[in-house]
Amino acid sequence: MPAYMGEDEVIKKNMALAQEKIYTTDYIENLPENVRAELIDGQLFFMEAPTTTHQRLLGFLHGTVWSYIREHKGSCRVYPAPLAVYLTKDNRTYLEPDIIVVCSQDKMKENGCLGAPDFVAEIVSPSTQSRDYLLKLNKYQTAGVREYWILDAKKATIHVYHFADNTKYTYGFEDKAPLNVIDGLVVDFSEFEL
Repeated sequence: MPAYMGEDEVIKKNMALAQEKIYTTDYIENLPENVRAELIDGQLFFMEAPTTTHQRLLGFLHGTVWSYIREHKGSCRVYPAPLAVYLTKDNRTYLEPDIIVVCSQDKMKENGCLGAPDFVAEIVSPSTQSRDYLLKLNKYQTAGVREYWILDAKKATIHVYHFADNTKYTYGFEDKAPLNVIDGLVVDFSEFEL
């Protein structure tokens, strides 16, 4: 006689099955426009709506980088989220970083960035924290991103990873942080009001 499976056990079993499913970029690309998700090695992560602090920080960093590039007639371009990044050649990874800088415009297509951006910034939220600090850090490094920033408004910190020389720096929101992929650009976070 089969054992009766309680409601909690059914839910756990269904959650485990959902986690075992491997998703592809086809699935992401067919989601409704108002649903945002990312894909890391076939695992699907739905994204919550950003907070106002997140959006202000995104606007501050994007505006600072954009203005500097424009003023210095740079060849790199900065793109804010949401913009698709097809980080690897397989169809199991699709990301929407908060900000990317791309210096080789042949990577840019109408549907997003094909390959590793030169610079990526992620603004931490409670639901993305473990992905930003662990999964994405590893994916960006192995894909060839040159510089990765993790901005945490709650802790008022910016973690800067330079993958070429395997160094890491931590700055506060009262500091100036150089963005090394763009010569001479220093972001003065004291100008951002938390």
